[in-house]
Amino acid sequence: MGTKIPISITGNLVADPELTISESGVAHAKLRVAVNQRIQGTDGTWRDGEPVFHNVSAFRALAENVANSLKKGDPVHVAGELEFRAYDKDGERRESRRIIAETIGPDLRFGITVYQRSTHPSPRPDAEVHADPHASVTGLSSVPSYIVSTKSPVVVPPFGPATGNEMSW
Repeated sequence: MGTKIPISITGNLVADPELTISESGVAHAKLRVAVNQRIQGTDGTWRDGEPVFHNVSAFRALAENVANSLKKGDPVHVAGELEFRAYDKDGERRESRRIIAETIGPDLRFGITVYQRSTHPSPRPDAEVHADPHASVTGLSSVPSYIVSTKSPVVVPPFGPATGNEMSW
């Protein structure tokens, strides 16, 4: 039995999500997220600290959506439970930790996305799911698509230019 602790992290994907389908038809995506701490020096300048790497697991529809939507380098926010496990390997006691994700999404401080709702038929054991970071967002599809168009901060009016009694930017 492991200990589970609520956790929320924001970082970048170190590699593309790895999606597998179990024999019982449950989708499982494995992710690795790097989180860098910002450290302020005595002179007031900021620098990146040492990255902390987190193993993340997502299941079912979340796993499929992650595999179809995100790719290496994407900024993400993950919320879930931190799970600690102890096991024996080669007669030696070891411990591991991973985050069991409840939600995963792109970090919108660094880009924009287009949300597309999807329906999720129950996966078949022989089904193949492939990530397509260039999925079309113009037509309706059962494959969700997040398109991060830039990694630098973007400031845009929320609904176009002001046209009357609205505030202008």
